Amino acid sequence: MAHEESCCKKKKNMSTLIVPPIPPSPRDDAMQLYRAFKGFGCDTSAVINILAHRDATQRAYIQQEYRTIYSEELSKRLEKELRGKLEVTAVLLWMHDPAGRDATIVRKCLTVDANIQGATEVICSRTPSQLQHLRQIYHSKFGTYMEHDIEATTFGDHKKILLAFLTTPRHEGYEVNREIAQQDAKFLYKAGEKKLGTDEKAFIRIFSERSAAHLAAISSYYHDMYGHSLEKAVKNETSGHFAYALLTIVRCAEHPGKYFAKVLHKAMKGLGTNDATLIRVIVTRTEIDMQYIKAEYLKKYRKTLNDAVHSETSGHYRDFLLQLLGPNV
Repeated sequence: MAHEESCCKKKKNMSTLIVPPIPPSPRDDAMQLYRAFKGFGCDTSAVINILAHRDATQRAYIQQEYRTIYSEELSKRLEKELRGKLEVTAVLLWMHDPAGRDATIVRKCLTVDANIQGATEVICSRTPSQLQHLRQIYHSKFGTYMEHDIEATTFGDHKKILLAFLTTPRHEGYEVNREIAQQDAKFLYKAGEKKLGTDEKAFIRIFSERSAAHLAAISSYYHDMYGHSLEKAVKNETSGHFAYALLTIVRCAEHPGKYFAKVLHKAMKGLGTNDATLIRVIVTRTEIDMQYIKAEYLKKYRKTLNDAVHSETSGHYRDFLLQLLGPNV
C-alpha cells in the first residue's frame, strides 16, 4: 500500500483588494457612478475609487442596481465615458465575475487577437473547478463550445494538451500518493530525456490527469532522481506553444505566485509594455493570490510590483491598476 501524504493547509486570503469596512449600498454606489458620468466630462477618479474597491459580488449588485434605476447597462456607460483605451479594457474586464472574465479573455485571445499564449496561460493556470465553470459560462455567453474554438485555432500537441487539460477531471486536494508520483517521474524520464525523440502522448496524459499537488511531487522526485527539474526536461524535449502549455501547468502546480510574477516581469521588460498581459494578470489575480505574486516579484526582481507598474503606465490606467495592487510593499 502506498502511503499518502497530506500537506493540506488552510488557505489565507491572499487578495490585494481593499474594500471599505462598511461599504455603501450597491444602490448608493450606482447613484454615485451616475453622478460621476453626468456633466461635462466623466469624473474618472470617482469611478475608479468606487469600482477598484468592491469585490466581485458587490460589483455584480452595483451593475444590477444601475440597470434597475437607469435602464441601461453600466458596462456600456463605462465604455462611453472612460477616455483611454487601456483604462476601458482594464475596468470592463474587472466588472465581470471571474468565470465570465476568463471566458471573455479566452474568446478574444482565440478569435480576435490570435493571442494563443494568452489563452494558454488562462486555461493552464486554472483549477479543475474553475475550468468547469469557465466552460459552462463560455457556452452560455458565446453560444459555442470552448473546445470548438480551441479546435479551430490551435494545432498538434498544443491542441491536444489544451483539450485534455480542459476536459479531464482532476483531484483538487493536497494529498499525494508518493509511490505513484515517483513512478510518474520515471515514466516521464523514459518518455523524454532517456529516449531519442519524445513520447508527447505520455506528457499529455500525466500533465492533464494528475492533480497540481501530485504534479509538484513528480517535479520534486524528478529533480531528486535525475539532477535537474521537470521544467528543464520540458524545455529540452518540447517547443513552441506545446512547451508553453506544459510549463504553465507545472509552474502553476509548484508555485503560481512565482509563475505570474515572471509573466508580469516579461510583460514590462525591454522596450514597450505588453498591456494586454499586464491587465489580464492583475485583473484576474487581484482577488485570488496577488499578495503572493507581489512577494515573489520583490524577491526575484528586487523591485516592488507597484513600482514596476508605476514606471510602465500612466494616467487613470495607472491609478486603477495600482489601486488593485494595494499598498506598495
